[in-house]
Amino acid sequence: MKIISTNIGERQEIDYKGTLVTTGIFKYSVAHPIFLNVEDVKGDAICDRENHGGVLQAVYGYSLKHYEYWKTVYPKVDFEMGIFGENLTIDDIDETKIHQGDTFKVGDTILEATVQRDPCYKLGVRFNNMSIVKKFWKTTFCGVYFKVLQTGSVKAGDEFIQIKSCPENPTIADLFVAKRILNGIK
Repeated sequence: MKIISTNIGERQEIDYKGTLVTTGIFKYSVAHPIFLNVEDVKGDAICDRENHGGVLQAVYGYSLKHYEYWKTVYPKVDFEMGIFGENLTIDDIDETKIHQGDTFKVGDTILEATVQRDPCYKLGVRFNNMSIVKKFWKTTFCGVYFKVLQTGSVKAGDEFIQIKSCPENPTIADLFVAKRILNGIK
């Protein structure tokens, strides 16, 4: 696996159903390395600290392979890297094979897979189509949140090398499906 794109975003105010909402969902590819800190990515806006950022959700990774699926579902969307709100677009990360606790060496950093990403309405805002939220829940293409065990810089082209495997733990997809069932999403 390797990083295809590093993505950060600025704080933006949007009108959502007549209410001003602040979001950091609008992330875009950058040409320079990004610094992965203990609780977030340096220079990346996190506006909802209750659901994003923090030690267990410091960095969000999403698979480029999933983009191909979504392009068939939303053929009119301009699929720029970072459209899912991810900090790292990774060539082929598979939530059905990544277990909670699996650890990776990436650039100067060491990252540990922690939890799935649960979609909210802001993903719908980013796509300009609220149907993406329900459709996202019906897949296992949730992406992976990572804890930063060793801070440092990463850049496009860096290898994503697994250095620890935890097959005794649930996969990220297992966690996502369990959350979908818990929330009664059909």
